[in-house]
Amino acid sequence: MEALQAQRSVELAWRPNPGPQTDAIECQADELFYGGSAGGGKTDLLLGIAGLKHTTSIIFRRVFPNLRAIIERSREIYGRKNSYNESLHIWRLGSKLIEFGAIQYEKDKENYRGRPHDFYGWDEVAEFSETQFRFVNAWNRSVTKNQRCRVIATGNPPTTPEGEWVIKYWAPWLDPQHERPAEPGELRWFARVDDKDVEVADGKSFTHGGIEIMPRSRTFIPARLSDNPFLAESGYGSVLQALPEPLRSQLLFGDFNLKYEENPWQVIPREWVWTAQERWKDAGTPSAQMDALGVDVARGGKDRTVLTPRHGNYFAAQTVLDSSPDGQAAAGAIVSLLNGVSAQVLIDVIGIGASCYDIAKESCDAIPINFAEHSDFVDKSGKLKMVNVRAEAYWSMREALDPRSGKEITLPPDKELENELCAARWELRSNGIKIEDKEEIMARIGRSPDKADSLVIAHLKRARAAGVTHTPRQDVLLKRRIL
Repeated sequence: MEALQAQRSVELAWRPNPGPQTDAIECQADELFYGGSAGGGKTDLLLGIAGLKHTTSIIFRRVFPNLRAIIERSREIYGRKNSYNESLHIWRLGSKLIEFGAIQYEKDKENYRGRPHDFYGWDEVAEFSETQFRFVNAWNRSVTKNQRCRVIATGNPPTTPEGEWVIKYWAPWLDPQHERPAEPGELRWFARVDDKDVEVADGKSFTHGGIEIMPRSRTFIPARLSDNPFLAESGYGSVLQALPEPLRSQLLFGDFNLKYEENPWQVIPREWVWTAQERWKDAGTPSAQMDALGVDVARGGKDRTVLTPRHGNYFAAQTVLDSSPDGQAAAGAIVSLLNGVSAQVLIDVIGIGASCYDIAKESCDAIPINFAEHSDFVDKSGKLKMVNVRAEAYWSMREALDPRSGKEITLPPDKELENELCAARWELRSNGIKIEDKEEIMARIGRSPDKADSLVIAHLKRARAAGVTHTPRQDVLLKRRIL
């Protein structure tokens, strides 16, 4: 209790405003998202709650220069009686420690491995990747008796596709299509089961796969400029009202439903993807037989093996193997999905994909696809060449999705697929169009674009391999070998 008494004795030149700020301090959620609009007192909340309620805290911005305004505000709140170490970026308020940190690159999250804090504050959380957020929060703990541990993220609606994970993470409050929407401040519990977030009834622990799992609670508390009287009276509202749309509505009203301007070097416009996904909703089952199957084989880690069936211009729902199977297991999934259909199977042969191809080619029309290989593909203008097969795959999908093509491509309405297709960017080099590498996309969106890669592979046009035949008997033998 001595540590908690020391907390109460700390005097700050700040008190929470009535309303959302006070509600956030008293909120019992393990993980709170606070904000939405600009000017709602997000930064003050993080500094205030660290100074009033916690013993070991850290507050993040994506890049360190963006912390300067927070540090200057901390001088006003914490005062001269307390000590700030400029080189370590750490405040000491009696027995309390408050640190400032940045995670500019994906690899920088490793700098915080094994460094526990009872409070994690994420300012402008949509600027971070989901993997950074989850990884660092794993050390949200304390050895101080009765010390509460929690995470508070603040921010406005995401302005880039990379930040859309925030809407998915707090979907009951932010996603208007959620099947069971939640009220502001309402607690919901989530557990990580088989590496997926699963909403559960309450915070009681349960056993899955022989492991005891303890759910964590989440909530969202919206705050607007009007909830912060000091800033509202300064005339800041007129600044927000003068912004162009959609930024005006995002920052003034905290509107998470608005879309954002896309990167000018984005390969596939999001509007084209939405149009193709709308067709899928009305199309029903495909009338044509499966004629191709695109297979992106996991390279390890959290990568996923994804299989995409194509029926002409109709792309069926994708099959995802989350367990990163080996070549045999991936080949077994191919045989199972084909179910005797004589379709072309285009397999990414980089990494263990080569093993999958070697096995699958014994019983089906398997074609190896290596994104790094040279391509003879030229764009529809007949002027732009492609640097490699990766550029061919993405650019040919772009041209097919173009409404002016008349092909009426039909895509499954999958948000992950949409974001991955729209994440890839291009550049024009002396030797043709180059699409950024998978690793570059991973660094920006925090995961491998396996669904997008599988789909553009399925769309590739390749001549059938000569002399390949297979019988149901061969399929049976292959299944036995694999399984």
